[in-house]
Amino acid sequence: MKHFVGLDVSQDLTHICIVDSDGKTKWQGKCKSTPEEIAETVKARGLDIERIGLETGPLSNWHWRELTNMDLPVVCMDARHVNGILKLRKINKTDKNDAQGLAQIVRTGFYQEVSIKSPDSHTVRAMLGVRSQVVGMRVKTTNQIRGILKNFGIVLKKGSGKSFKERVIAISEGPGLLNETLRALLAVMESLEVQIEVLDRKAHNFAKGNKTCRTLMTIPGVGAITATAFVTSVEDPARFKRSLDVGAYFGLSPKRYQSGERDVNTRISRWGDGLVRSYLYEAANALLLRGEQWSSLKAWGIRIAKRSGINKAKVAVARKLAVIMHRMWVDGTEFRWSNSGEKVVPT
Repeated sequence: MKHFVGLDVSQDLTHICIVDSDGKTKWQGKCKSTPEEIAETVKARGLDIERIGLETGPLSNWHWRELTNMDLPVVCMDARHVNGILKLRKINKTDKNDAQGLAQIVRTGFYQEVSIKSPDSHTVRAMLGVRSQVVGMRVKTTNQIRGILKNFGIVLKKGSGKSFKERVIAISEGPGLLNETLRALLAVMESLEVQIEVLDRKAHNFAKGNKTCRTLMTIPGVGAITATAFVTSVEDPARFKRSLDVGAYFGLSPKRYQSGERDVNTRISRWGDGLVRSYLYEAANALLLRGEQWSSLKAWGIRIAKRSGINKAKVAVARKLAVIMHRMWVDGTEFRWSNSGEKVVPT
């Protein structure tokens, strides 16, 4: 008889439940949260294991890779989907009950499997995540300087011909606690800018050495960082049967609520990779507002902006960019500025 295993993984201990094909519990227990301990505990039962299930979490990538290398049939399940099912099973949420629920889910096959990225992709993703955090720290430092100066009636406005740093340096010259505080914040901001430049070079070097990234960068508004984030997030374009599904994968498609006579499309879901979603939105903003050359995509976005507003147009173009980038990746083609090959003019 085939058996199914549920793993409820925490930092120190993993609760394990094994059920048979009829759903009856054959064994429950726990072990240390290392792939070796988990594999040894499961194999020690001497049962025919059909499938092992664990949900997404901080350790799921490591566990999935190591258990797969040990020739164990592991699947990683979407935690949101799993959580919704487990809420219906037991009143009390315990690790033991969760492991039993996970085992029943993999037995029935009612789960959404998550694709695990390669270690190389995770390394690049970690670099992009750190860059995003450092950029956010620079923004917070800049806002803190502006907030401090506003208390003394000094408002730093754009258009003075000098950079933000130059204006703050001019203000903070001389002795005094306030000036020393401003100089300390400037030193922090300069240090952050140095690290941002280092991480930017790493992202550009990756994009330069990746053929797919170079192809995607032919799209107006899409730079090295956006292309790198998209490629390392999707990793395998064959995961999607249709390019139209990529927009929903990054949370850029509206949610739909249908019940009886009611059928409503709400705001975008914001599910999936938030970092890629933000970069696609920035690329759409650059394409619509900063790009000088017209294309079919820009003309389409401008028509939406005139009808529904610029913010909705940016979201729509971001979603369209995700679809176009996937299709270009699959076909190996560069960006087409117009469908007919003729010059596109605004309408």
